[in-house]
Amino acid sequence: MFGADKGAVDSADARMNGKKLKVGIVQARFNASVTDALAHACRGELVALGVAEKDIDLVTVPGALEVPVALQALAEKATYDALVAIGCIIRGETYHFELVANESGAGVTRVSLDYQVPIANAILTTEDMAQAQARQVDKGRDAARVAIEMANLLESI
Repeated sequence: MFGADKGAVDSADARMNGKKLKVGIVQARFNASVTDALAHACRGELVALGVAEKDIDLVTVPGALEVPVALQALAEKATYDALVAIGCIIRGETYHFELVANESGAGVTRVSLDYQVPIANAILTTEDMAQAQARQVDKGRDAARVAIEMANLLESI
């Protein structure tokens, strides 16, 4: 890397260390084939980054609108270093898509700010199932990375 010093690289590596972290995942069951893949990829990446299996809790809810209240219940326990929101909203023929996407996203953000806990938002919003399936693994892994990095960042501030 041009101009990067070793301290900056070490700092970045430390932010991706999941050892000693406890992570809660809330997964919507609606569009389960996609959300199962998201959760599996997220859990796999969390473990690859050092989070112990015993320190990963998974809660399932019916759909994306229910994700924020479950996140809030986990955040209230104050035992998690980070949380992950997993869901899949696919555009249909009605305004319902916008309502669910906007409200679930706003709810996730509100819980994160209210409880000062990092929440990686992996609630996919796509035009069709093919787009969701194309993103499910990468977005699950990305969510794990975001959760670990933000937990370590907030701990260091």
